Amino acid sequence: MQSVVITGASTGIGWATAKLLLDRGFRVFGSVRKQADADRLKGEFGPNFTPLLFDVTDEAAVLAAAREVRAALNGETLFGLVNNAGIAVAGPVLELDADEFRRQMDVNVIGPIIATQAFGPLLGSDPSLKGKPGRIVMMSSVAGKNGNPLISAYSASKFAIEGLSESLRREMMLFGIDVVIIAPGAVKTPIWSKAEEVDISAFRNSPFFPALERIRKFMLQLGETGLPAEKVAEAITGALTSASPKVRYQITPDPMRHLMTAILPKRMIDRIIAKRLGLMPPA
Repeated sequence: MQSVVITGASTGIGWATAKLLLDRGFRVFGSVRKQADADRLKGEFGPNFTPLLFDVTDEAAVLAAAREVRAALNGETLFGLVNNAGIAVAGPVLELDADEFRRQMDVNVIGPIIATQAFGPLLGSDPSLKGKPGRIVMMSSVAGKNGNPLISAYSASKFAIEGLSESLRREMMLFGIDVVIIAPGAVKTPIWSKAEEVDISAFRNSPFFPALERIRKFMLQLGETGLPAEKVAEAITGALTSASPKVRYQITPDPMRHLMTAILPKRMIDRIIAKRLGLMPPA
C-alpha cells in the first residue's frame, strides 16, 4: 500500500484529496492542528488514515510527525507529500501589520519548507529506504502568477511558492524526486468562506476601506461559487500518479478570464481591477 502525507487535511482541498486517495487504495497521513479534527477524520476515513497533529510552522512537531511516518513505512519510501496547508490574510501593504504579513509567509511559505525538509528524506533522498522515489505536490494558486490588491500578502506567498517549487524541482532531480505545482482558481473552501470572520475594522479610517469591503464580499462569493474541492483533489491525485506529469497544473472555473489576464497588457489589467474595486485616483 502506497503512502501519502497531506498537510492541512481537516477541510477543503486537503480533506477531499485524502478521501480520493483513500478510495483509490492509498494509505494517507493527514495533518491537523486540533485533536478534535484528528478524532473526526479518523472516524470519517477509517483505518487507512492516520492523523498527524501539528501546525506546519512548528518545526519540532513536524519532525516528530515525520519520525512517526518513518516508523509506519517500515523501511519503504513515501509515495507523496502534498504541501496543502495555507491561510489567506487581507489588507493593503501600506497598512497591514508586519506581524500579519509575517504570519502569512510563515504558514504558506516557511510551513511547506519545514514539511519538505522533514518528509523529504522519506521520499527517497535517504538511501537507506527501499522503493521508488516519491513526489512532492506544492499548492500554489492563480494568485501565484497574478498579484491581486488587498490580498497582497497571500499573493506574495504564492509567488514565493512558485519560485520555491521550480528551484526545488531542479534540486530534487538528484534523487529522482519530482515536484509538481497545482494552481487552482476560485475553490469552494473554508479559506474563502471564513472571509466574513475577517476583522477589517482596523482599516475603517483607511482610504482602502471601501475596496476592502468589496474584496471581502468577493472572497465570500469564491467560497460559494468556486470549483468543488474534489476537482482540485483529482488534479493532485493525477500529479502524484501520472507517469509523465506536467510541472504545473492550473485549474479554474473560468479559464477564459484567466487567459485574458495572462495575455492582456498589465497596465490594462491594472485599470480593470482598480475600477472594479474603486482604486482609481480621483479625477
